[in-house]
Amino acid sequence: MTASFLVFLGAGIGGVLRHGVNVVSLKWLGASFPYGTMAINILGSGVMGLVAGFLAFKAGEGWTQNARLFLATGILGGFTTFSAFSLDAVLLWERGEAMLAAVYVLGSVVLSLAALVAGLALVRGLS
Repeated sequence: MTASFLVFLGAGIGGVLRHGVNVVSLKWLGASFPYGTMAINILGSGVMGLVAGFLAFKAGEGWTQNARLFLATGILGGFTTFSAFSLDAVLLWERGEAMLAAVYVLGSVVLSLAALVAGLALVRGLS
């Protein structure tokens, strides 16, 4: 029960953060491209690399499975939006924006993977 509550609480926090990024990106950059979702996927992957790296390489005995559930599964699971990513990519494609859809898919995937690798490398470098 505690684990489910931690995930629930974290996901709520992550969802509010995701909503904030989407609102700000819409206001600043407009709706012609899913800037918010792309930024969230990249940022979320980078933070996931940092969290996973910290928990794997730096965390002491005081860090528990509950911390992982709250941070990685909860907050970051509520924040990152690969289901929204898929929808946005298909909507771009269906609007006839094949080039934008390709840039969005490739940019999101490649930069998210690079951000996660960078986060892991940063934490490993601090070890």
